[in-house]
Amino acid sequence: MSKLRVAGGEARGRRLKTPKGIRPTQGMVKQAIFNIAGAEINDALVIDLFAGSGALGIEALSRGAREVVFVDREPRGLAILRQNLEALGLKERAQVVRGDVVRWLEGSPEQIKRAGVVFLDPPYDDVVLDRALRVLDREVEGATVIAEHSRRHELPALVRLRTDRQRRYGDTMVTVLRI
Repeated sequence: MSKLRVAGGEARGRRLKTPKGIRPTQGMVKQAIFNIAGAEINDALVIDLFAGSGALGIEALSRGAREVVFVDREPRGLAILRQNLEALGLKERAQVVRGDVVRWLEGSPEQIKRAGVVFLDPPYDDVVLDRALRVLDREVEGATVIAEHSRRHELPALVRLRTDRQRRYGDTMVTVLRI
């Protein structure tokens, strides 16, 4: 049984299933991310990239996000994500997309422009984070972009998005970017 739970909002305390081999955002890090995002989640379109089991996006739905778009390419994680959404009664406010994150970003400029918050939690030390951030740098308008990555991963130089703040939790770095 998973120890991962929804920390706040309408589904607070409910357990989430997690697939083997996927590193879900840990409790302390997730709490910090939502302390940073705060009121920006309310009634927002949230995009959860590299969604895995959906822990970040589900937390956003529980805390009042209007809608969350979950994007990941792994069918195993997406199957568990769908089970979690069903079990928590949140699937009506969720869109689950199976596909390559960078390709989805390149083909979805309108959704990116409407987003209030974008989460990125790719596998650590994968250069796909840099590619995704570059697309967001071109397309995002008012969204807060929150990337979870290894502290050893130096983020790329971006034109419009700037680091607003960073917090370190062991090997995990949470970087908040805004225009």
